[in-house]
Parts: sequence; C-alpha cells; structure tokens
Amino acid sequence: MATDAHRDAAGQSTDEPIYIDGESHLDEVVEEHDVVLVDFYADWCGPCKMLEPVIDRLASETEAVMAKVDVDANQQLAGAYGVRGVPTLALFADGEQVEQQTGALPADRLRSLIEGYTNE
Repeated sequence: MATDAHRDAAGQSTDEPIYIDGESHLDEVVEEHDVVLVDFYADWCGPCKMLEPVIDRLASETEAVMAKVDVDANQQLAGAYGVRGVPTLALFADGEQVEQQTGALPADRLRSLIEGYTNE
C-alpha cells in the first residue's frame, strides 16, 4: 500500500470506497471528511456496475472520500435521501449535502464536481 494513502480517524485507507452500514455510519464518514461522494447503488443495477471502476479510480485520485450505500440493504437510508433510482450520487462538503445526481455520470464530470469542492 502507498505510504501517502489517505486515512480516516480509524486508520482505514480512504483510497478505496468505504462501504456504508447504516445511517449512523454514513453520518460519521460525512462528519469526519471534508468532501464525500456517496454512491447509492444496487448489485443488480447495470449502470451501477459501469460506474464502479470510476468510483474506485476517483477514490485514489482525488481528495474526496468515496462512500457506497447498497440501497437494498439500506432502504431507509436511501429513502431518507430521496433516492428514487440507482445509481444516485450525493456529494457532501463540510458535512452538508451540496449536490445530488441520478444516473451514471462520466468520470470527467464527476471529477469536476468533486474538484469544485476540494480545490477551494
């Protein structure tokens, strides 16, 4: 593992997506990091699978933390964020939700969206 890997307070590498287990876990991740991109996904979703390598790459290439929420396992959490379709991407900056997009966005558009909040 690279020595310059991003780490969260628990020492977990943030160069890979963090799989969220419930609302309190998501709240912790959002509170702990400046910029968090949350990918609400489902295993059966084709566009979600196409987006997965993009999310993995952005985790290691940007300052943002990538978080993944399985909507089937976390239906209440998805409902709380108004997720009606997957993939839905929610961007948090400084603990507040600042963007929400439904659909698989191209890597360059996601990178621009993230960098609008990480390069201030």
